[in-house]
Amino acid sequence: MVSRVIPVEPFDLVLFGATGDLARRKILPGLFHRYEVGQVPQDARIIGSARSEMTPDEFKADVRAAIEEFTPETSDRAEVLGRFLGCLDYVSVDAMSDAGWSALKGQLRPDVVRAYYLSVAPSLFAGIAGQLEKHGMAMPDARIVVEKPFGRNLETARELNASLRKFFREHQIYRIDHYLGKETVQNLMALRFANSLFEPLWNATHIDHVQITVAESLGIEGREAYYDHSGAMRDMVQNHLVQLLCLTAMEPPSKFTPNAVRDEKVKVIEALDPVAPSDIARGQYRADEGEDGYLDHVGDPQSRTESFIAMKVRIANWRWAGVPFYLRTGKRLRARVSEIMVQFRDPPHTIFPNVEPVQGNKLIIRLQPDEGITLRTTIKDPGPGGFRLAEVPLDMSFAEALGADSRPQDAYERLVMDVIRGDQTLFMRGDEVEAAWAWADPIIEGWERTRDKPFPYDQGSSGPEEALMLMHRDGRRWRQIGG
Repeated sequence: MVSRVIPVEPFDLVLFGATGDLARRKILPGLFHRYEVGQVPQDARIIGSARSEMTPDEFKADVRAAIEEFTPETSDRAEVLGRFLGCLDYVSVDAMSDAGWSALKGQLRPDVVRAYYLSVAPSLFAGIAGQLEKHGMAMPDARIVVEKPFGRNLETARELNASLRKFFREHQIYRIDHYLGKETVQNLMALRFANSLFEPLWNATHIDHVQITVAESLGIEGREAYYDHSGAMRDMVQNHLVQLLCLTAMEPPSKFTPNAVRDEKVKVIEALDPVAPSDIARGQYRADEGEDGYLDHVGDPQSRTESFIAMKVRIANWRWAGVPFYLRTGKRLRARVSEIMVQFRDPPHTIFPNVEPVQGNKLIIRLQPDEGITLRTTIKDPGPGGFRLAEVPLDMSFAEALGADSRPQDAYERLVMDVIRGDQTLFMRGDEVEAAWAWADPIIEGWERTRDKPFPYDQGSSGPEEALMLMHRDGRRWRQIGG
C-alpha cells in the first residue's frame, strides 16, 4: 500500500522556540520529511525565531545537525537536505519587548499561508500573540499553534484562552496534542465509522469495559521541575488520555468536519461522571537496585506528586451506561506502550460441553511503539481428538501493511501539515480544553485537600498493587503492559 502525497500550498511558518528541544527533535525533522516526500513545496519558508542571537547560517547548521541526528539516513538525504536548508531563515526576537519584531515582519510574504508555531512555555503565549498583533502580523487568515500544557486548572485555561482570543479568533487557534496525530488514533475513527462490523457492537450491550494505557519505561529525568509541579494527572490524563477516551466513546458525527467531530468529543467530556477517591490509585516509583526513585529525582522527600495514576471512569449516557473505562499512565513501568483495549462481553451461552468458557473478544489498538490493530478471536484448537478452544490474534501492523520501505508519518508531521491546510479536526477547541479541566479539577482538589501520599511501586513493574486491586475488585484484570 502506497500513501498518496498531496502538496500543501506555499506557506511562511514562523517557529518560535526554534532552538528548543521539541523543535530540534520533532518539528524541524518532521518538516524535513514532508519536504523530502514532496508535500512541502519548494517555495515554502520556515523562519526560526528565538531570543538567541545567531545568524541564519548558524541556525541552518544547527538544523542540519538535528536532522542528521533525528532522521534516518537515506541515499539522497544530503542533496535533499541542502535544498531544504535553503527554505530556512532566522530572526531573533524578544517576546517581552519590541526587539526583532519589525525584522520578522519584513521576512513575511503577503500572498501565502501564514502560520506561527509557539514551541515555547505557555507563559510566553500571550506576549508573543500580543506582539504579533502590535506589529501587524495577526492577519485574519493567519494561524497560531500552541503546545500543551493548556493551563494548570480550569481558571488558568480560561485565562490562556482569553489571552489568545484577544488577538486571534477561535478558528485561527490550533491547540496541538501530538497523540491525535498518531496514525492509529485517526484509524480508530475509520475503524468505527467506515466499517459496518464494529459500530453496531460499540455500546454497553456488547462491550464489557475499555482499558486505555499509556506507559513509559523512562523516569522524569530532565523534567523534574515541570513534572513535580504537574504530575501524571495534569501531564497525561487531562489531555492525552481524555482525548483517547473521547475518540473511543464519541457518537458518530453528522459529517467529518472539524467542528462536528469536536462537538461530539465535548459531549463525551461533559458526560463524564465525577470520579470517587476509591476509584483512583496514585503511585510514585521508588528507588530500586541502585536506581534513584522519584523522590530522589525531584529532590523533595515530602513530594506528594504522582508519577503513576490509574482510575475507573464512567460516562453517563445511553451508549455507555454501566461500562467502565479504566485509564492508567505512569513512569518507570515495565515497557513503553500506548494502547486502547476494548473488551467485548463473554458469549451469553456456550454450546461446547466440557470446554473452558469462551472469553469475549478483545480489540487492541496499539499507538506505540509498533502502531497497529489486533482483534483476538476464539477458534478450535487444531488437532485430532477432543474439542478445545484457543484464542488467536488477527493482527495488522502499519509497518507491514504499508510495506517495508514505507515510513509512517510522525504525529507532528501530520499535524503541522493540517495547520497549513487549515484543518482543525485533530486539534482541541477552547471549550474542549475547559471542559476537560472542569472534570479534572475536583479530582485533583480531592487528594490535595486530604494530602494523601501516592503509593510506592517498583521500577519495571505495572504500578502499585492498589492499581491492580482497582480492577480485581471488579472481577477484571489489567492487560499486561507490553503484552
